[in-house]
Amino acid sequence: MKYEDLIFKIPQESPTYREDSAYVVQQITAILDSRKAANDNKIIINTNLKMGLPLENINKIAGPMIEAWAGEVFAGIRDDANNKYHLINVEAQERLGMSDVILQFRKGDTVLTGNVDVKATTNDIANSGKGPNITSFARIRTAYVKDPDFMFIILSIKHRVYSERNKETGLVDGVMEVIDYHVYDLKFISDADINYNPALGTGQIQIKDIHYVTYQYRTTWEMCRLLDQKYLHSSRRTIDDFYREATKNLWIKS
Repeated sequence: MKYEDLIFKIPQESPTYREDSAYVVQQITAILDSRKAANDNKIIINTNLKMGLPLENINKIAGPMIEAWAGEVFAGIRDDANNKYHLINVEAQERLGMSDVILQFRKGDTVLTGNVDVKATTNDIANSGKGPNITSFARIRTAYVKDPDFMFIILSIKHRVYSERNKETGLVDGVMEVIDYHVYDLKFISDADINYNPALGTGQIQIKDIHYVTYQYRTTWEMCRLLDQKYLHSSRRTIDDFYREATKNLWIKS
């Protein structure tokens, strides 16, 4: 059996997908820009610790808290029905869901849906979160077949953690501050920036360095083929493994 012998279901995205993706990325970036400009880019942790939080361990909980902060920022915008970003719906997802939050924006007469995966990395530790797992191979491959316009957005947030004394209580507060962020559509991340890690389940799609990503525009079908090749080029995967996944997840015609 050869890959070329399989009869695939070929997804066809809408003609405006690239423009729609750029719109969603632009709106998310603009929202975060506004929070940073308003100095609303910090999480303050009040404790009764006179010496403050143990900074060498704080990054273990900083990631989930930054993700929660991002969700609240979007929810706050949505609650303003006339918000200038045209954000009309925000849905937090389950912990093991494919994305962390789903955002829907109105663009003219259409509604665009971005499935946002928030990745928090610390500025205080070299190479922290540099090459994160993004999603499983089978899950994202199936999503693109089911919905050729499936928009999987990666929101990379870099933060720093420090302590400062609270003038009112005399105690030391922990501060988590968002200092930088980037927004990417997974489908347009360049070949060279995408890795495949076969270690977990059907394997994990990874970004080599989430802080330095280049774009390469492609169709949904081209993205599917790229994912397939990443999978098949792994020393742990065979065409039989791929055929089993393709059959199970309905990527090919019976």
